[in-house]
Amino acid sequence: MLRVLLDTDLAMGTPGSDIDDGFALALAVADPEISLELVTTVNGNTDVDTATRLTLQLLDRLGADTVPVARGATAPLLRTTPRSPDGAEVVLPPGADPSGRQVSHAARHLVERVMAEPGRLTVVAIGPLTNVALALALEPRLADAVAEIVVMGGVYLGHTNVAAMPGEFNFWVDPEAAAMVLASGAPLRLVGLDVTRQVRMSSQDAARLREGGGSFGAFAADCTDGWIDHLARTVPGDEREHGSCALHDPLAVAALSRPDLLTWRPAHVSVETAGERTRGVAVADLLTTDSPPEPNCRIAVAVDTAGFREHLLRALADLP
Repeated sequence: MLRVLLDTDLAMGTPGSDIDDGFALALAVADPEISLELVTTVNGNTDVDTATRLTLQLLDRLGADTVPVARGATAPLLRTTPRSPDGAEVVLPPGADPSGRQVSHAARHLVERVMAEPGRLTVVAIGPLTNVALALALEPRLADAVAEIVVMGGVYLGHTNVAAMPGEFNFWVDPEAAAMVLASGAPLRLVGLDVTRQVRMSSQDAARLREGGGSFGAFAADCTDGWIDHLARTVPGDEREHGSCALHDPLAVAALSRPDLLTWRPAHVSVETAGERTRGVAVADLLTTDSPPEPNCRIAVAVDTAGFREHLLRALADLP
């Protein structure tokens, strides 16, 4: 059993908001090979308070209301919080969390959990890496104690093609945090836009969820249709977005129990932190020179798109 601590900037809650964090959380709950033991929230797709409330609501919807949730960083380490140039943001009004469960700072919880059971727990980070970087700053030995850190972030064999956001969103929001994690010495696997852009949820997939996925399936289908409609309105001319949307974060969760769905390559990756023109850009050395640097991670370079799609939809179909 893979014991997982999931760090997320979840925004899935109403049609028109980003959905991939929500599908990642649902997959972590649904996969029988994963034991989800903690969810931590971070500023990113939306503010951290909204992310926390939406996470609690979604866990309740998934029948996983016993999973503890810890609220995390409200802003990047050194920068003001940016807004995505092409994303939709959902912000809930202030209020108590829906379940009455108490939440507290994520970085401290990550340190306490990992250090209590060295080598047993995997951190999956699918938002900006602020919480993970803070945890490593609080306790540098966490790098040796964590079984692995799997990150959805970066782009390694290409680039974003968005001048206003040169780095992939999670790295772009907090490049200093990403740089700290990559320099930590922790065992890292990175799942970037090179592969996540290839795995998609279509309107037809949403209909399949609605027909056979229980109450979560109907909710997820509505959210998927709303997000696809948002992309069609806001990303004109990008035919890849019409009728489907990318499932970036669920692929990082799938990499836990189904690493065979991805092709992995050792690399040395660093992140640009100086200047806005290259903010958050991942620089990947593929170790092909005569004197390459030491690898600090493995990056995903290819994906079995059909295999991932079936893995995800089959798992979600078993949810209540």
